[in-house]
Amino acid sequence: MDAASAPADLLIGGVAVPAGSRQTVNLPVADLYTRTPIHLPVIVHRGSRPGPTLFVSAAMHGDEIIGVEIIRRLLKLPALAELAGTLLAVPVVNVLAFLHQSRYLPDRRDLNRSFPGSETGSLAARLAHQFLKEVVGNSDYGIDLHTGAIHRPNLPQIRADLSNPENRRLAMAFGAPLFLDSKPTAGTLRAYTTAANKPVILYEACEALRFDETAIRIGMQGIVNVMTELAMLPPPEAAPPPGVTPILARSDTWARAPVSGILRAQAALGDAVKKGQLLGLIGDPFGEQETPVVSPASGVVIGRVMLPLVYEGEAVFHIARVETPGEAAQNVDQLAAHSAAWDHEEPRIV
Repeated sequence: MDAASAPADLLIGGVAVPAGSRQTVNLPVADLYTRTPIHLPVIVHRGSRPGPTLFVSAAMHGDEIIGVEIIRRLLKLPALAELAGTLLAVPVVNVLAFLHQSRYLPDRRDLNRSFPGSETGSLAARLAHQFLKEVVGNSDYGIDLHTGAIHRPNLPQIRADLSNPENRRLAMAFGAPLFLDSKPTAGTLRAYTTAANKPVILYEACEALRFDETAIRIGMQGIVNVMTELAMLPPPEAAPPPGVTPILARSDTWARAPVSGILRAQAALGDAVKKGQLLGLIGDPFGEQETPVVSPASGVVIGRVMLPLVYEGEAVFHIARVETPGEAAQNVDQLAAHSAAWDHEEPRIV
């Protein structure tokens, strides 16, 4: 490739990163009380050949750590030697919350309700502004990695606004068992990217402060699938294990606890359920009362509470409405089996 056709340097955080190189750019965030500076690390991996720029981000909420491991493995991928375009990897967006194992920043603000932020606003607003300006603003596509809350695991799934055909393309390529047509909540990163017509999908899996090897492998393989779809990575030389065709869910709902008490769940993540089906029983510590929790719709369980102690009105089972619940449930089982067969150099986390 001659100099005239070589990709230009990428300027991020005032640092020029040339094609064919990898560099960590530390974007300033704030200082601790001790004047210790906190930075937002962005690993910029640039291929020698032109191509799109993709950001992959994790720990937007500081306790959602599974994406940190997914990005660590992604950055060790030998195929990155053949990258076309640029990968912007941000393993920990919300560094301050990550340090405290918390969903929120020290001022109790939710970073993912603070977009687009501002240069002179709250700490959350400033971090949101910095992330948009330096990472999202330099990207053509994005994948944001999330988990459920503490004691609330999610089935591996993709959420995206499918009114954007590029979001649909990325969601299908990712290959999670299910993808949900999800309109973004105000103040979120996806709300900003949707308004800006920038294709960004969100991967949800596992729960806060936990690792799950299957969810990690599905996430890692999904990112590789998207990068292959975007021609950033070459197709694999050896055919991968057969994947699944993701099932589309156009809406979702929650089954809520009708009473307070101790939940004995009868439905697991990935189970196909019918409207009116028993999902669990809520009793009291004395064995005097027992109240059923039933499914408000037919579909697939994509999230649930794991802590058996629940209060009246608490969301306990998350149901995605799909036309073929049985097929979606089968996808979950197949993808879990395939993930075990994928050839990873990394030892399994148990």
